[in-house]
Amino acid sequence: MTRATRTAICSVAVTGLALGLSSCSEAVDQVDKAVNETYVVTYEVTGKNVDSIGFHDGGGKAMDPKVETVTNPKLPWTKTVTLRGIMPAAVMPVAADIEGAEVECRITYKGKVLEEQSAGGLATAGGCIAESPIAG
Repeated sequence: MTRATRTAICSVAVTGLALGLSSCSEAVDQVDKAVNETYVVTYEVTGKNVDSIGFHDGGGKAMDPKVETVTNPKLPWTKTVTLRGIMPAAVMPVAADIEGAEVECRITYKGKVLEEQSAGGLATAGGCIAESPIAG
């Protein structure tokens, strides 16, 4: 291999590396921006004999959100919260009733339903978890 060929190959490799690092830097900038951006969602829970409702309230870290809990909520229950970045919106009702528990949950963002679930039975736990609209 001639010196000119080696120089050309090295030049192409260095250019590719520089472009790759530039793209990586742009991705990091986008993640940083998304983590600091906020969005507002409304949680709604209806049903019968709901014992408690856990929900992400915007506290904590994006991948380890703080869960707030309401016990013996009055139904229908709604709560509007501000979340950050890639933090998922989540509402988790828990119900138990020997005659049959019923729960329905919904998460809305700007009037659009992000997630909706319903369940029933002797004991019901679960809920709705929606991806951050900022991440998608």
